[in-house]
Amino acid sequence: MKKNISVLLSFVILFLFTATSCNNKNDNEKDNFTIVTSFYPIYIMALNIVDGIDNVELSCMADNNTGCLHDFQLQTKDMKTIEKADVFIINGAGMENFMNKITNEIPDLNIINSSKDITLIPARYAHSDVDGEYNGHIWVSIENYKIQVQNISNQLAELDPAHKSQYIENSKKYIEKLDKLQNDMHSALDNIKNRDIITFHEAFDYFADEFNLNVVLVIEREPGSEPSASELAETINLIKKTNTNAIFVEPQYPRTSADTISAETNAVVYTLDPCVTGDMNKDAYINTMRQNLQVLSEALN
Repeated sequence: MKKNISVLLSFVILFLFTATSCNNKNDNEKDNFTIVTSFYPIYIMALNIVDGIDNVELSCMADNNTGCLHDFQLQTKDMKTIEKADVFIINGAGMENFMNKITNEIPDLNIINSSKDITLIPARYAHSDVDGEYNGHIWVSIENYKIQVQNISNQLAELDPAHKSQYIENSKKYIEKLDKLQNDMHSALDNIKNRDIITFHEAFDYFADEFNLNVVLVIEREPGSEPSASELAETINLIKKTNTNAIFVEPQYPRTSADTISAETNAVVYTLDPCVTGDMNKDAYINTMRQNLQVLSEALN
């Protein structure tokens, strides 16, 4: 009899422990504030803003090797990820051309548009990422990037007031690092005489605007596409006419056409990174931009 009572008590204790564990797990899951970012540069911003904050879960919808969202197609798994989020953070400026689908299917979703209050540059060509209207690569400008960080921080503080002070403090520290980066880049680039650059993708228009560089030509109308023979000839003639001696390609795309142009003009091919792919660490943007500074200093001096 005593043995049966002991066994019964054991089962009761086990049941209560399991039930308590499950309830605690559900409570913890419920307490988590879930943030999903659209793609890589937005993730890096958010990673700095939520650094060290308990019960805040951060993820990125697009893989960190996706690059710009020019031709990104939402998958069922992406919609499921976004549907579970407390907030979805986007670049805005037309970069996420799939937003109508998301807002139609998840009308109550909290969306942070980080492009708020940023003056947009008209697109040179019609791309799917900018709907033929504006250039969406706002984050490549450090000044714009800082505005995006502040926008994200302010809106997270409103949506998740329990962590308001931490969001604000983290964004303040990150912006201080970005201020130093910006000052260093201005010190190095403001007095260079050669300010003409040719790029293969219109990702650097905002950067050029900030640092007073002159984008003589953007060669590829569609990222990763090959220019036609007539476009190649036009580019070669322009380089010879203007004595532009530097061509800038991006590591995300092939450089075949750039090498062809270089062989015909003696212009040197350099690599500039628009920070759309890379390591998922807090300093990724700053490290990439400092590498870009080294490349520009070498190319333009």
